[in-house]
Amino acid sequence: MTTSAEGVSDGIHNAVLRDIAWLLETPDLVSLGHYPGRPPPSTLGLAERPWAWINTLLPQVEALNGKLATRMGHYHERLWQLLLDNAPNTRLLANNLRIHQRRITLGELDMLYRTRKNPAPVHLEVAIKFYLGLPEGPGEATSQSRWIGPGGLDSLALKCSHLLHHQLPLSRTPGALANITHWLAPRDVGETAALSDHLTQQLAMPGVLFYPWQANLPPPAGATAEHRRGWWCHQHAWPRVAERYSSALQVAWLAKPHWLAPPTLDAFGRADEQMADVMEQVNRYGPQQVMLYDPKGEESCREESCQERPLTRLMVVPNDWPRQVPLPPKRRG
Repeated sequence: MTTSAEGVSDGIHNAVLRDIAWLLETPDLVSLGHYPGRPPPSTLGLAERPWAWINTLLPQVEALNGKLATRMGHYHERLWQLLLDNAPNTRLLANNLRIHQRRITLGELDMLYRTRKNPAPVHLEVAIKFYLGLPEGPGEATSQSRWIGPGGLDSLALKCSHLLHHQLPLSRTPGALANITHWLAPRDVGETAALSDHLTQQLAMPGVLFYPWQANLPPPAGATAEHRRGWWCHQHAWPRVAERYSSALQVAWLAKPHWLAPPTLDAFGRADEQMADVMEQVNRYGPQQVMLYDPKGEESCREESCQERPLTRLMVVPNDWPRQVPLPPKRRG
């Protein structure tokens, strides 16, 4: 029986291809107003046998020869570009489309694509986010401002506000509509007003929300019911966290930009040995993400229908984390 972890088949071995598979399977973190989420596999033409198709991308990934970005946001964008430009049912029209008005740069549109049967362009914004929830902090327990990035500079509230009030509406400005028209085939170009009527906008925002390991914290407002979850703990709390698992516990350290898909089993090692190296990374660079695998946990998962390997995501942070908490976004209107 072929198993998987977080929906990623063990039959996919390349780290980049595993991250692409994870993107296809991972829900968005939040629902944002009236904007729909990411294009589903059916839109991409990957409703059936997506793993076989993903493996066909291997030559293209290998041809990049280390040219993929190492910064998380840029790497995530590149994966979506590969997806939209190669999926059976989509065509990538443009990416990182700069929008100007009177020599002033208003911003960029992450991606512009269309489907084979529908010439109407789709503006897709993408963001990959890993937020840690604070038991105490700004706002109510469900406030998005309680969920901050590992570096303490970003928050779910700030990101959602920027997307909702700037990034997504940007494609409907006159300058953007004129720029978008440039990327359409001549037969698809109509009046700017008509384009405004047919243009759609989407947001792909996968990631993980890490809950405090020893405190009850509800999901933030707007979070999807199926979002990926993990735990976070301070360095000093690791021994108590480890006590929740058997002596057979194994750990894999996730190095950026591969914070997306769980690694294959050969990346896991004994918890005591692996965590010594992880703690050194925490001391030098700050929060680190690891994956916990307890083989004993599979003893309750022997049924033929159980095909998911039991894994847990954990973010380990310095003992003095967070050193700063971002202010909530300014209220509008």
